[in-house]
Amino acid sequence: MAQRLGIIADDFTGATDIAGFMVENGWRVTQLIGHGPAQVSEDVDVVVISLKSRSCAVAQAVADSLAALQQLKALNCGRFFFKYCSTFDSTAEGNIGPVTDALLEALGERFTVICPALPVNSRTVCHGNLFVNGVPLNESGMKAHPVTPMKDANLQRLMTRQAKGKVGLVDYNAVLAGATVVKNKLNELQADGVNYAVIDTLTTVDLTVLGEAVSELKLVTGGSGLGAGLAQFATGGKGAAGAREQGAPVSGGRAVVLSGSCSEVTNAQVAAYKNQAPHQLVDAARCIDMPEAYAAELADWVFAQPATPAPMLYATQPAAELARIQANYGAACASEAIEGTFATVAARLTGKNFNKFIVAGGETSGIVTQALGVSGFNIGPQIAPGVPWVRALDKPLSLALKSGNFGDEQFFAKAQEFYLD
Repeated sequence: MAQRLGIIADDFTGATDIAGFMVENGWRVTQLIGHGPAQVSEDVDVVVISLKSRSCAVAQAVADSLAALQQLKALNCGRFFFKYCSTFDSTAEGNIGPVTDALLEALGERFTVICPALPVNSRTVCHGNLFVNGVPLNESGMKAHPVTPMKDANLQRLMTRQAKGKVGLVDYNAVLAGATVVKNKLNELQADGVNYAVIDTLTTVDLTVLGEAVSELKLVTGGSGLGAGLAQFATGGKGAAGAREQGAPVSGGRAVVLSGSCSEVTNAQVAAYKNQAPHQLVDAARCIDMPEAYAAELADWVFAQPATPAPMLYATQPAAELARIQANYGAACASEAIEGTFATVAARLTGKNFNKFIVAGGETSGIVTQALGVSGFNIGPQIAPGVPWVRALDKPLSLALKSGNFGDEQFFAKAQEFYLD
């Protein structure tokens, strides 16, 4: 590739999501944690920086994203990708719009695309509206998301509310006509003063068309589907021989499942895995009242269980129970306490020969990864679309970081098939 691509991902599962798709489509990818100093090998095509900026304060998200941009420039990246979730997790206040505006300004650009679609996981865009499993975003499970409840499916309206510029649309007729027509439409929108072009996307084939159409833009924004399209266009799906093996799960040691997501999909996955493995529900009250002692107790319980199948700690709850917990303790207080407990448990388990962590939920994945002191990853084989195994660059440690809504009901068991005979 002519220029190394730099990706700023707004959470940890989103970072591994896009990195996994790019590796599957032929690019060599290194994923870094945060925007501190780092080095990557010369043969790397893409550098992904994982932030925890999806649901923090807007000012912090912008500052972290701009710092990541500078770090990517220092790593010889010449083109950039702001990666957010395929369900466009962002309220009217942000953070997608403000971060996009800040990146455009820092790069001296005035135009980019908005493309969250991931058809392989049933996230599609039609007439500018985002659908999840054929249902408008605001009628899907995302309508009750505890942090970023999605009340509108129309991406043009969502961007208009939270960004500074003008929003346009590349409709599906243009996409069907091919990359040249899409490029022409993008040029027309720019000439009309449009700053963000929402692109209709219904199939995986469309993503390869879009990968070609946007390949020369300085900044693109969207989900991992567009990342796969960029890689597919650049490589034809070939190249990077052996790249997946670099991120395959480490051998030996033990594994644990840590589930913090309360999505409908993760609830189903937890219910299925409870029939297969030892499991224990994490008590929000004890996380708040006695965090250190309770984390030690949970870690001891995990260690005392049989090695296979991997024992599971979960804070995953149905919507009604989650609402009750949030009403009793406050949403932020409960969430921070539970995440902190997962982080402490994970750190304790590394001293007990645990070297494989299967984690559900973006916030949980972020804090667990930070607690384990990982500086970056090699990307391994995909367990499910958008969820690869990853291996730490600097220690014998592997993680599977799952976005709440990804994977089928047997995900936790399937993850273990990659290292169990």
